Parts: sequence; structure tokens; C-alpha cells
Amino acid sequence: MNRREMIAALGGTAAWPLAAGAQQTAVPVIGFLDTRSSEGMTSRLASFRQGLKEIGLIEGENVTIIYRWAEDRVDRLPEMARELAQQATVIVTTGGPPSAFAAKAATTEVPIVFLVGDDPVRLGLVSSLARPGGNLTGINMLANELEAKRLQLLHQLVPQARRIIVLVNAASASNMERTLRDVEPAALMIGVQLQVLRANTAREIEEGFAWSEQGNRMLFSLEPPLS
Repeated sequence: MNRREMIAALGGTAAWPLAAGAQQTAVPVIGFLDTRSSEGMTSRLASFRQGLKEIGLIEGENVTIIYRWAEDRVDRLPEMARELAQQATVIVTTGGPPSAFAAKAATTEVPIVFLVGDDPVRLGLVSSLARPGGNLTGINMLANELEAKRLQLLHQLVPQARRIIVLVNAASASNMERTLRDVEPAALMIGVQLQVLRANTAREIEEGFAWSEQGNRMLFSLEPPLS
């Protein structure tokens, strides 16, 4: 199934409740799976709902959305994905590759739309960008590929910085390792030292900022632990 077919299929369901006759068809169900907490996601969810509205789908009227938040516990994702696969017309995954992989493992029938920051072909989510195949399609934000450029830009803005703290989300270990492989050569080339700081909670993020300020270190976030 390609992107065009998936969007057309989902958009077409908006007309179901308007069919002539007394018979009523159940509204489509979108399963929303995220590795993070709902805290801080208000603006992103508003954009998501606006995008649905633009294709004629309004939550609570002609589409139902079931939200599942893993609260940064990736071990909860498989069970949540299986639950959504039993109820949803389509599953949307955000928060990185772990949620996409959980959904992929949960079903080969329900369409899955993912949002990731790395190449989905390299990750193994789809067979190719032109022809994803299977029941998955989605968007690559190119976030990981741009991290080296971000580091270079930071160095241009603050050329005196010699030690840079890299704030990462250890809950997504594979994504973190891939991104560090891209950033470390860039750091070597511009002559700065990287120090990795793992932060999975709001408190750990605040502690990381405080620690970097005390040591007059620059802070560079590869993957925000919370939105």
C-alpha cells in the first residue's frame, strides 16, 4: 500500500456516516501510539487534529482516536500496539522508531503511518522510499542526518566552546547510537570534545542544564527526551 492509497482510504471513511438509509456504519478508528507522555504534546496534537480536519475527519464526530502513551517505557509498547491493532482502522506512531517497530510487529494488516528521524529503509521499517510495500508508510524528519550540521552551526555561533554536552534519550538506545556515529566525526573535525549526558525525565533534563551551566559547558540536544 502506498501513501496515496492510504490517505485516500482513510479520507474516504469520512463519508461513511453520511450514507443514505437508516443503516449506520461504525466510524473509523485511529490508534495513536507514542513512546512519550501526553505532557507537552498539546500543540502537536492540535496540528494532528487540524491535518485530519483538512481531509474531512473531525475527532468525536466522524472519527475516533484512541491514544496510547508509553510514558518513556518502551517495554509497554508491544502490548499497546497489539491492543490498537485489534481496534484501529489505521495506526499512527510517533516518538521515534520504537513505537513504529512495535506497531509493525503487532499487525501486517492494519495500515501504519510512522514519524521517525532516521532513514526508514536503513531502520528496516520499509523496503524502499519509493515503494514502501507492506502496511507501513510515513515520514522521515531527517533529524538524525542533520545533527552533524547542527553541531557545526553551534560551533560557528560559539567558536570558543571546546567541550559540548550531548543530551540524549537513553530510552531510544539504537537511535542514540546511530546519531552519535554521525555526530562524533563532525566533532573530531571541528576540534571539540563531546560528553554524553543521558536524560529520560523532566527532572534529569533540568539537572543536565544546571550541571552544564556550573561547568560553563555548551549543551547540545540530539534527541529531546520530552516534547
